[in-house]
Amino acid sequence: QVQLVESGGGLVQPGGSLRLACVASGFNLDNYAIGWFRQAPGKEREGVICISRSDDSTSNTESVKGRFTVSRDSAKNTVYLQMNSLEPEDPGIYYCAPDRFTLFHRDCGLSSSAYTSWGQGTQVTVSS
Repeated sequence: QVQLVESGGGLVQPGGSLRLACVASGFNLDNYAIGWFRQAPGKEREGVICISRSDDSTSNTESVKGRFTVSRDSAKNTVYLQMNSLEPEDPGIYYCAPDRFTLFHRDCGLSSSAYTSWGQGTQVTVSS
């Protein structure tokens, strides 16, 4: 059974850091580009950052540039999202997902329509 479980969310003050984990079961994350997305109340899900399958290159939305990074731990079948300098605009439920069109392109993208097998997400709250 294909399953993704996100964890690591919580309450953090502005300027703080969190590291989210995306653990897969039933399939090998290394075979896919993996995207991280977030959804704030009343807003659509937006792509935050992704990591490609081919060479682990990444792509991110402009608002997280220089603050968020994504990495893989193949031994643990896990993808991490390191979030630093968190801002009041960053809260939401964070999801990870594999790109179902991974084999058709070299780089990863941030369009949610390309991703599938969503987990339940993990809540991130930024507040003083």
